[in-house]
Amino acid sequence: MQRLGLRVLYPGLPDHPHHARLAAAANPGYGSGGMLCVDMGTEDRANRLMHHLQNTTQFGLMAVSLGYYETLMSCSGSSTSSEMPPEDRARAGISPGLVRMSVGYNGTLEQRWAQFERALALMQPPLPSPTDAAAATALLHHKAAADRDVPDAGNTNHRKH
Repeated sequence: MQRLGLRVLYPGLPDHPHHARLAAAANPGYGSGGMLCVDMGTEDRANRLMHHLQNTTQFGLMAVSLGYYETLMSCSGSSTSSEMPPEDRARAGISPGLVRMSVGYNGTLEQRWAQFERALALMQPPLPSPTDAAAATALLHHKAAADRDVPDAGNTNHRKH
């Protein structure tokens, strides 16, 4: 995603300002968590990406709450942070096109990346292949081991389309 010029905020990436702090405090077996942000530049592009992620690839659901076992996403600038003055949003790094995601534990890493890649391809030139995208692997790393112990964690057939 970064290779496409998108700003990606994820503490598992070496360029994140708090990467070293997380690496020092976190259990290395659990990855860097399931929360990430991708900046699509404009609110329109953010909404189009979320539309494709929800309706075309079934990657996740649009919601303002990010606490659920499925992937949830929101465009913070026009939803949860919309009442902040523009200067405060800018200081906090909340651009109009910022998409916040809480990556759920259903589906495999490969399935989740393929869904995201298909939706993003509708908006951008093709992404690098998943085997070349080490950052993508880190971004979509499954949540903590407790989440992996859920009996149907790999079942992606429960959602009605």
